[in-house]
Amino acid sequence: MKTDIRASVLYREAESIYQSLRQPGSGQISDAAEIHVSPDAARAVFSGAMVTELDGFPPTRICQVELATGDTQVLTFGPNTDRSPKYSPDGRTIAFLSDRENKGDFQLFLLDRSTGEARATPRVTGWVEYLHWSPNGKAILLAAASHGADTSSHQGAVASKQVGAALPAWTPSVATGDESFRWRRLWVYELSTRSVRQVDAPQANMWEAVWCGNDAFAAVVSPGPGEGLWYSARLCLIDAQTGECRELYKPADQLGWPAASASGEYVAIVEAVCSDRWIVAGELKLIEISSGGVRDIDTRGIDITYTEWRSDERLLVAGHRGFETVTGLYDVGRDSFVEKWVARDITAVGRYASVSGFNEDGDCVLVGESFTRAPEVALIRGGEYQSVRAFDVGYMEAAKVIGDVEEVTWEAPDGLRIEGWLLTPDGAAPYPLIVNVHGGPVWQWRPTCLGRNAVPILMLLKRGYAVLFSNPRGSTGRGQKFARRVVGDMGGAETTDHLSGIDHLIARGIVNAEQIGIIGGSHGGFMSSWLITQRQLAAAVALSPVNNWVTEYLLSNVPDWPRLFLKDAYWDPSGHYFERSPIMNAHKVRTPMLTICGALDRSTPPEEAVQFHNALLLHGLPSVLVTYPEEGHGVRKLPAMIDFAARVVGWFEMHIRKIPDALG
Repeated sequence: MKTDIRASVLYREAESIYQSLRQPGSGQISDAAEIHVSPDAARAVFSGAMVTELDGFPPTRICQVELATGDTQVLTFGPNTDRSPKYSPDGRTIAFLSDRENKGDFQLFLLDRSTGEARATPRVTGWVEYLHWSPNGKAILLAAASHGADTSSHQGAVASKQVGAALPAWTPSVATGDESFRWRRLWVYELSTRSVRQVDAPQANMWEAVWCGNDAFAAVVSPGPGEGLWYSARLCLIDAQTGECRELYKPADQLGWPAASASGEYVAIVEAVCSDRWIVAGELKLIEISSGGVRDIDTRGIDITYTEWRSDERLLVAGHRGFETVTGLYDVGRDSFVEKWVARDITAVGRYASVSGFNEDGDCVLVGESFTRAPEVALIRGGEYQSVRAFDVGYMEAAKVIGDVEEVTWEAPDGLRIEGWLLTPDGAAPYPLIVNVHGGPVWQWRPTCLGRNAVPILMLLKRGYAVLFSNPRGSTGRGQKFARRVVGDMGGAETTDHLSGIDHLIARGIVNAEQIGIIGGSHGGFMSSWLITQRQLAAAVALSPVNNWVTEYLLSNVPDWPRLFLKDAYWDPSGHYFERSPIMNAHKVRTPMLTICGALDRSTPPEEAVQFHNALLLHGLPSVLVTYPEEGHGVRKLPAMIDFAARVVGWFEMHIRKIPDALG
C-alpha cells in the first residue's frame, strides 16, 4: 500500500463525497449539534457545521432557527470555532464558547440578541469545556480544563496543548507521575461586574458540574486529575463561594449527566458501568439534598443518557431501549414516569440521545437523524415528531446506496438474544459482508447519519457490500444486567455474539460465507484483531485498537478501563491480560490485516497497533500499518478522513473481491 494515494480513484471518490456532504466554501450548514431552545419556545440555537475547506476539524458557528417557520440565521462568524450556545433564562443573551482568539483555547463570549454584538469576557485559566447559566440568570458556570489535560476518548484522547515559553527542539519530555497540570476547575462569571472568579476547591477535580440552586454546584469529582480517576468519581455538593465540598453520593459504577432542580432541592444523575467519560447510559438516581436520600427511578428499561429539570417537580429525560430512542418525563411528587416519544427509525444526534425541553409536559427540540435521513432540527410536541429544518446538502443523494435497513436479531450460543442493524445494497443476495464492531464495549449502534464519519460504509454499500452493525452483550439499551455481561469477560462471550451473527446471515442466504470482512474502532478495533485469531475471515481493519492488554494497562491514560473490564492482574501470565491479547495469538491469524492508528492517541497508544503489525509480519502474514501523525483516538480531521476512507475500501476490495489494484 502506497504512502501517497491522493491520485487514486478511491481517494478522489471519497473526496468527492466529502465535497458533496460538506459543501466547503458554500456558506451552507451541513450538520447541527448542541441544540438549545429559547425560554419562549419560539426559536432554538445550535452549533452548525460550516466548512470553508476540507482541512482540519469541521468548524461550527452559532446558528438560530425559528421553530414555526424553519428560517435559519447564522449569528457568529468565527474565526476558528464557535460552539455550545445557551440562551439566558430571560432569553436576551446567548452565551457560547469560542477559540477565535487562540485556536483550541475556548473562552466565554456573550451575544446580545437585540444588537447581534458578541463580546468577549475575561479569560479563565485553561480552556472552557462547557457552560451553564445560573437559574436566576445572574452568573454563568464555566468548567475549564487546564492546558495539558486530556480530552476524553470520544473526543480524540489527545493531551491539550500546554501554554508556556517555547523550548528548544532538543528539550526532552519528562514524566514524574505528577499530573497537577491536568486539573479541571470551576469558574463563575458574574454578569453584574463582568468578572470571573475561580471556585476554590483545590482537592476536587471537576469532571462534570451543574448549578444546584444559585449558590452551589452538583459535581462529579475525583481527588486528582488523572483520566483514570473518573471511573471512581463521586457526586459532591460544592459551595459556589467557599468551594466547600460535601459528598452526596458514592456510586458503585460511573456517573454522568447530573441535573439539579432550580431550587436546589434535588439532583438527578445517571449511574452505569461505563467504558468512557462523557459516554454514560444507565440507571436514573434522584438525590434529595437535605436528607441525602437516594431514590432509584424506574424508567421502564430505558438506559438514560440525558437529564433536564423542567420545574422543581418534573424531570425531562432521554435515552435508549433496544432499537428505540425514547424521551420521558418523571414527576417527583407523584413518583411517576411517563414515556413521551418513542422512535425506532429516528434518533437524536450525538454519542447518545440529547434534547432540549421547553415546557413541563415533556415537549422538546432535538437534532434528529437516521441512516436515511439527514440531520434536522425537529420538534417533539404531544409525542409527535415534526421536522423543522433539515440540513441536507447532499446526504439524501449519497444515502441512495442504502437499499434496505433491517432490524436483525439472532441467538448467541448461550441462548442470549443479540440485536443489530443490517444495511443491504440494491441487488440480489448473497452479498459480501462487512461486520462493523462498535467501541466501548459499553456503547451501541443506532440509526445515525453515515455521512458524518462513516463515508467508508457508503462507499462499500455502493459496491454491493452488506454491512452489519452488531450490538453484542455489553451494549447500551438493554439495561445494566446486559451491559455487565462483558465485565470480567472482555473478549469472551461477546466474540461468539459477533460470529453467531455472521452465521445467522449466512444461514439466511443474505451473505457470501467466503466474503466476510470486519472493521472496528477502539474496543471495536480490539475485537477486529481478536476475532481473526478465532476465525479466518477474508479481511480485517482495526482502528485505534488494543492488541496487548499488558501494555495497554501500562501505557494508556485510562488503566482503570482494562482493570474494570478484565477483572484480572496484568502480571498474571495465565490471566485475561495475556489470554485475551491478540498479540499472544497472532500465530493463529490467516486473515489480511490493516491496522490504523493516531500518533497522538493517549487512550489506545500507537504502540498497540505497532505490536500486532510486527507480530503478524514475523509470522509471514499480510499486514499493513497506517499511522496518522496528527490524529489521536480515531481519525477525525480532514483530509485524513478522506485518506482513511479510501484505504479501508481499497483493503476490502483487494482481499474480499480480489481487485489487486483497488488503490492503484
